[in-house]
Amino acid sequence: MTDRAERRALALALYEAAVAAADPARVVTEGLAAHAATLGPLADRPHWIVAVGKAAPAMARAAQAWCATSGRALAGGLVVSAGSTVEPADPLTHLVGDHPVPGPRSLDAADALAQLTRRVAVDDVVLVLVSGGTSALIGAPIEGIRLGDLAALHALLLGAGVPIGRINAVRKRFSRWGAGRLAVALRHARLIPILLADVPNEDPAMIGSGPVSPDPLTAAQVERVLREAGIATRIPLSVASALGAMRADGARETPKPDDPAFDAVAAPVVRGNAIALAGAAATARAQGWHVVTDHAPLHGDATAAGGVIAHLARRAAPGTVLLWGGETSVRLPADHGLGGRCQQMMLAAVDVLADAPAAVTLLAAGTDGRDGPTDAAGAIIDEGCAIGPTARRTALLRCDAHPTLGGVGALLPARVTGTNVMDLVVAIRS
Repeated sequence: MTDRAERRALALALYEAAVAAADPARVVTEGLAAHAATLGPLADRPHWIVAVGKAAPAMARAAQAWCATSGRALAGGLVVSAGSTVEPADPLTHLVGDHPVPGPRSLDAADALAQLTRRVAVDDVVLVLVSGGTSALIGAPIEGIRLGDLAALHALLLGAGVPIGRINAVRKRFSRWGAGRLAVALRHARLIPILLADVPNEDPAMIGSGPVSPDPLTAAQVERVLREAGIATRIPLSVASALGAMRADGARETPKPDDPAFDAVAAPVVRGNAIALAGAAATARAQGWHVVTDHAPLHGDATAAGGVIAHLARRAAPGTVLLWGGETSVRLPADHGLGGRCQQMMLAAVDVLADAPAAVTLLAAGTDGRDGPTDAAGAIIDEGCAIGPTARRTALLRCDAHPTLGGVGALLPARVTGTNVMDLVVAIRS
C-alpha cells in the first residue's frame, strides 16, 4: 500500500504533468501547423500578433518565433497579460491588465488594442491568441456603460455562483472587444485564432468572451440567464438600460454568425482541459496505476462536487487514480470569508473522508496556479486531515476554506503556470 507521503507526491506530480501538457507554446505551434493551408498563400503579407490572457506571453513568444523561422514579416502586435511584470519583445507592445475584475489598466489595454486595429492594413494577417483572463484584462465597457459598472457586473457574476460559460455569455455583451467585436474592427484583415480554453465544451464564443467569434445569444436570452442566477434586479442601471435597448432594437444586438465580418476569420484551433487531463493520465499509467477519467466535467456547486468526488474516491478499487477536469462555482453569502472553488471542494471532501477507512488523497487546483482571491493554487487533503466537524461546517457555510485548510497545512501555494485550462482534481485510492 502506498503511504500518505507517496500519495501526496504522486498527486503533485500529476498536477505538474497536467500543467505541462497544457503548455501554451505547444498549443500555438500546433495551431499554426493546423492553419498551414490558410497561412501558406499569405506568406508575403505583414503579420501581427494579438495575444491576450494569462497565457499571452508564452503564446506570443511562440508566435514570434514561428514568424522568425518561417520568414514572415512581423509588423507589430499587442500582448496583454496578468501579473506585475512585462517582457520587452520588439516589435510587440506588452501591457498588464486588471484581473479578475476589469480596472483602469484594462481600459488602457482596450484602448491600445483599438489603436492597433487602425494600423492593420487590408489583407494583413493577425494571429489572435486568446487564453483565460481575457474578459477582464481588456474589459473596457461598450458606449453608455461606465467602467465601474462593468467591474460591478463582473464582481456580481463571480460572487453569484454562476458557471463560467454563463458569466461570459453575459459580460461579453457589454465589453468593448467581446462578442465578436474585434473581428468587426478587423474585418479588412485575415484573422487566425488559436484559443486556449478555460470554459467547458471549449466553445470559441465563450473563450475570453469570444473577441473574434459571433455571439449566438440574444438579449432576451441574456436576461433569462440573469434571472435564473437571481441577480437580474441587482445589475447596474446602465447595464440594465443597455440590455433593454438591445432587446428593443435589433440594430444594437451583438454581431451574429451571418455578419460578413466573420468571413475572413479562420476556423479557430482550440485546446482546453482535455489535454491537461491526458497529460496527468499518461503520467499515472506510466507509474502502474489504473486510471479513470470518464466522469462528467466538474461543474455546479463546489461544495456538492467535493462530496461527490470524495465518495467516489472512497469506493474506488485500490490502485486507482481518478481524474476530473472543469470548473465549479461558489455562491458567496453576505458574510463570507476567504477561499476559492478548489479549496471549497476540498473542505467539503474532508467531511466525507474524516471517518473513511480507505487510504485516499485528493488534490484540487487551478491550472493557472491560483484559486480565487487567495495565495493558494488549491488544496490537497487525505483521510488524516484533522479539522473538527464544527470548524469544517462553519467554514463551508461562510466560504472560508482558506484559513481552515491553511491551519492543517493543506494549501498548495499559488504560482504562475503560464497556462489556464480550468481546474484539475486528482483522487488517489491506494
